[in-house]
Amino acid sequence: MDAPWGQRHHALGRSRGGFSTKIHLKSDFDGRPIAFHLTGGEAGDSPIFKLLLDLGPDITPRAALADKGYDAKANRAIARARGIASAIPFKYNAKDRPTFFPKALYRGRARIEQCFGKLKRFKRVALRCEKTECGFAAIVALALSFILIKSVHTA
Repeated sequence: MDAPWGQRHHALGRSRGGFSTKIHLKSDFDGRPIAFHLTGGEAGDSPIFKLLLDLGPDITPRAALADKGYDAKANRAIARARGIASAIPFKYNAKDRPTFFPKALYRGRARIEQCFGKLKRFKRVALRCEKTECGFAAIVALALSFILIKSVHTA
């Protein structure tokens, strides 16, 4: 069923935080953006994991660093099948939690969070000024390209 008033193509949804949009970001280990995907605020993170691995250039990453929202056995199996080490923390109520977790590798996720911080400094991204998903995706892509250019430009 279509959302009322044609809101299907707006990447907006109700979550605990209100009416929002989630930006799923794929970046390299240095925090430089590679690709992104937009979903409504109510959408879960875990189903987007496989899509994020497929987005961007055809380069096989060595590790996948993600937060607890991506915690699922299926996501770890997908990464393992592609030869990717996954550093996804387990939720507190997960069954059969392993004793080993690559904490040193997971610390690199701070760079991804810093990339999100740089992205949110752009007012049009932080306030979601565009109504449609296409318009907002264009603004996010522009902001990420500015971040990427600034990270490689050394003057």
